[in-house]
Amino acid sequence: MTQTSNRVLDELAKLMTDAAGVARSVRDEAEVVFRSQAERILQDLDVVQREDYEALKERVADLETRLATLEAKG
Repeated sequence: MTQTSNRVLDELAKLMTDAAGVARSVRDEAEVVFRSQAERILQDLDVVQREDYEALKERVADLETRLATLEAKG
């Protein structure tokens, strides 16, 4: 009985491990689909990328500083 019991437990453990792997694969695939859909929606909405926004924000700050300097001189 012990050998049969261990065999059943081994098979159950293998089944659970396989199920966890399948669940992880499904989650990963769902994440890829979600990200691609989100990117498509953001492109359709013409939303600016963070890198572009940060670069533009820095450029505006530089221009404000230059303008303040020019106004102080003139």
